[in-house]
Amino acid sequence: RHVQEPELGRDIVSLEMVKSIVIDGTNVAFTIELTTPACPLKDEIESNARAAIHALGATDVAITWAAMVRRAAPRTAEQLLPNVKNVIAVASGKGGVGKSTVSVNLAVALAQAGAAVGLLDADITGPNIPMMLGVDGQPKASANNKITPLERHGVKVISIQFFVPEGQPIVWRGPLVGGAIQQFLRDVEWGDLDYLVVDLPPGTSDAQLTLAQSVPLGGAVLVTTPQEVALSDVGKALAMFKRLSVPILGLVENMTAFACPHCGELTEIFGRGGGERFCQTHGLDFLGGVPLDVTVRQGGDVGVPAVAQREPGPAARALTSVAGAVAARMSVRAAAADQQPLLSIS
Repeated sequence: RHVQEPELGRDIVSLEMVKSIVIDGTNVAFTIELTTPACPLKDEIESNARAAIHALGATDVAITWAAMVRRAAPRTAEQLLPNVKNVIAVASGKGGVGKSTVSVNLAVALAQAGAAVGLLDADITGPNIPMMLGVDGQPKASANNKITPLERHGVKVISIQFFVPEGQPIVWRGPLVGGAIQQFLRDVEWGDLDYLVVDLPPGTSDAQLTLAQSVPLGGAVLVTTPQEVALSDVGKALAMFKRLSVPILGLVENMTAFACPHCGELTEIFGRGGGERFCQTHGLDFLGGVPLDVTVRQGGDVGVPAVAQREPGPAARALTSVAGAVAARMSVRAAAADQQPLLSIS
């Protein structure tokens, strides 16, 4: 009980994270069940657990790992996604800040950690997710007449791009956009997912309203660059989610700085510290800054996200860290939901 889960601030025994204890003389073996496979503090928990057991006189400590992602938002009786534990919206007020890049790499990084992940491309009139993941083709119907999502890099994905000819624009009014998003929620065979990442279009309009009113959202991740014009627009996205009572998991600052590949000098093209100042002003968690890195652009063009590349660069490492931070905050919300009292009326 002296070993704390750092993010949750409670001991791992009361959180029921310790399983299958086996004691043989001075040899101790047990399993620690994390609240997310993408736990960024796993090494710290392991070090503290080993130290605590050794302090009790054990000479050999064997730890195995498991993970059980919990639901952060309450489940409703007629929920569109009954087998999806957590829906994460990725949003920005302004276009061109790298929101889809964050969505793709967040989904792939969570899948790499061992989570079951889906990615819904809700940018109906500007769908880029298939190209960035390197997936094409047309989804088929399942046995129960639902759409089977395609899969790439361990992530199930659906996009309107799979259903229209290459190069054909999608010129739809709001109700059609909302209808397509609802169909992707209702009629896709997502299966059992720990996380469904939803890549929203820029702005504060039909797609955002449709999503927030259709499913309980575990939280929203906001994406911006450091420059003032982007921060102004992400402020509008923040206000919208607050009005819709959607929890904010935090903010990602993309294009934080450019590192010269020749000399390593950092150039802050879009300004310095804008994202962190925004978080301080609005009481948000800063999930991390992602530097400008040519490998991100190259990977997006050929369908190999930065976190899936053989030799991850600085942006890939930053995006992996962002995924861990998002997963950790989802776990905190899930733990808080578990502690909510249940009202029973008889």
